[in-house]
Amino acid sequence: MQGDSLEAMEADLNQLAQDLGQLLSQKKLTVVTAESCTGGWIAKTITDVAGSSEWFERGYVTYSDVAKRDMLQVADTVLAIDGAVSQATALAMALGAKNNSPADCVVAVTGIAGPDGGTFEKPVGTVWIAWIINDKNDATCFRFTGDRESVRRQSVAAALEGIRERLVS
Repeated sequence: MQGDSLEAMEADLNQLAQDLGQLLSQKKLTVVTAESCTGGWIAKTITDVAGSSEWFERGYVTYSDVAKRDMLQVADTVLAIDGAVSQATALAMALGAKNNSPADCVVAVTGIAGPDGGTFEKPVGTVWIAWIINDKNDATCFRFTGDRESVRRQSVAAALEGIRERLVS
């Protein structure tokens, strides 16, 4: 039973990635990812789609604060004042990915997948996702529930859906 539901969830993510790929191909756009709590899962989901090299430019996995600084130029002050899981960090990650890539669209994810690491202000399941699409940027805070894998899976889905929504609006 559980295997069936996991297979269904993987199929849903794959369908999201395929749909996004078709939309990006039609618009002749490319995407870059900057991931922390998802650990490259967004990029993996995208590159599971045959032909994704046409619209996937690159991905950054910046799990540590050092990686966020080194690879995406997230400022020490942002990390110190706002923390790794914040709107400011998600937007800085997105901007860093945009500045280090020729891609047209960016998605950045940072969060607390658990089971540890949460606080009262930022409980487990808190995930910030930022997008830069057509030079417009925005970020949304999500409060996902479930275990670590569930939080991460929901983050991947929200990230992909967010790109699509912003491209069609």
